[in-house]
Amino acid sequence: MNDTKPKKIDFSRINAVAQGILIGLIAGVIVSVFRLLISHGLQLVQWFFRQANHNPWLLVIWVAVSILLTLLIGHWIKETPEIKGSGIPQVEGQLMGEVEYKWWPVLWKKFAGGVLAIGSGLFLGREGPSIQLGATVGQGFAASRKISGNKRRILIASGASAGLSAAFNAPIASSLFILEEVYHNFSTMVWITALASAIAADFVSTFFFGLTPVLHIDYVHVLPLGQYGWLILLGLLLGLFGRLYQIVVLRVGSWYHKFKLLPDEYNSLIAFILLIPVGLFLPQILGGGNQLIISIGGQAPGIMVLLIVFAVRFIYSMMAYGTGLPGGIFLPILTLGAVLGALFGQLLVAFHLASTSLVPIFTITAMAGYFAGISKAPFTSILLITEMVGTLHHLMPLAVVSLIAYLTVDVLGGTPVYAAMLEKSLKKAHHGQSVPVTQLEFPVFENAIMDGKQIRDVNWPDGTLLVEIKRGERVIVPHGDTVIRLGDTLLLNVPQKKLSHIRQKMKRLTGE
Repeated sequence: MNDTKPKKIDFSRINAVAQGILIGLIAGVIVSVFRLLISHGLQLVQWFFRQANHNPWLLVIWVAVSILLTLLIGHWIKETPEIKGSGIPQVEGQLMGEVEYKWWPVLWKKFAGGVLAIGSGLFLGREGPSIQLGATVGQGFAASRKISGNKRRILIASGASAGLSAAFNAPIASSLFILEEVYHNFSTMVWITALASAIAADFVSTFFFGLTPVLHIDYVHVLPLGQYGWLILLGLLLGLFGRLYQIVVLRVGSWYHKFKLLPDEYNSLIAFILLIPVGLFLPQILGGGNQLIISIGGQAPGIMVLLIVFAVRFIYSMMAYGTGLPGGIFLPILTLGAVLGALFGQLLVAFHLASTSLVPIFTITAMAGYFAGISKAPFTSILLITEMVGTLHHLMPLAVVSLIAYLTVDVLGGTPVYAAMLEKSLKKAHHGQSVPVTQLEFPVFENAIMDGKQIRDVNWPDGTLLVEIKRGERVIVPHGDTVIRLGDTLLLNVPQKKLSHIRQKMKRLTGE
């Protein structure tokens, strides 16, 4: 008689998706309102500077408001330093177990500070703050349910994915960005939860902004194969300028500190005041750059205008980001890439090497290439631009330019910009409180030292304890004679004090 018990149904993935959807819906509402307020703020500022052209006395009001904003946001930064800058390095540090902070103060101060800073017309992006806002929603959800350890990190990652999805209406690329650039983990539970959150957040944001892609650019021509050689040159140029961007953005904060004109948390006054000439003469290029990209893609200006726009946006975006204001570099990077692509295309047209109908294609592909080089996340770049522009016709040009730009930055010694920002901040005495880390995941990659070895034969870092091995759909309880295989995900208990050392050694062992 067969009395075997029926197999118990595993609801863990359904539960993870349900939690991801709930987090995505909440984050979607918060980020959509955030995005809407920034848009209205930018329109108000552009209108103000147009009026100031005819009534210069209005600039006195701008100076007064700048001082008030500097004092208010500076006070928040002093109280809660985790709201500074993009927010992506903070989230990455949190997922790595290197950084910890209270979620509620970060949520509301990042929201209010981001609206005031980005909506004021400074060249800052909404995407980094949106990622951190979403991550804090995930963190708050985990706190309310008393979820900790690895499950908590998955919820934070899913919230971050939802935040980016709501900011750009690009759920697939948002999920991939969190996995490729922020979490560095492609396990099933992570990506399925992140994707569920991203889709839910995108669903919410479409109610606010409609179904039109964020960077919808109309063009009817496909790049001829005979023009593909120019993509290689464009990729090389984007890689060079991308490496320059990395160098400057990682140093501009220290340059502000050396001047010591103001306390670091009040350096934003410099950016607010120096924005006046741009607002008076070029109000249409203020802000993160979303509308500027669309206008350039529709009808690219002349070569000299594009050169001026690139120089102004490069300098002023560095100036704004270096102050530590709550704002990102994601969209400003895409904007600079679009300007460079349009400039490249217009130069080809001027020398009769390409037709004007191809300029939008160079504009689109340069956005992906510039971001791929700076962030070193080429897959995300390709998918992101595809979703944001809303067409699949340019996939091959995107791939070529992104790969060339990525390799160029790599050869020049560039590292992923957000990881470099995190490493730089961790070298200082960061203000977030570190907490004991219970578990970390490490995927086993190709050519890993431990691939094919028994657990007892691996030289594990001191203080670590291998808890379980995830192999496809199975969870293996490890023993000394268990053989580690390519594609396994190792779950380790890791002491906080040795975290950095252990992480570096595990990267060598797992072939990352």
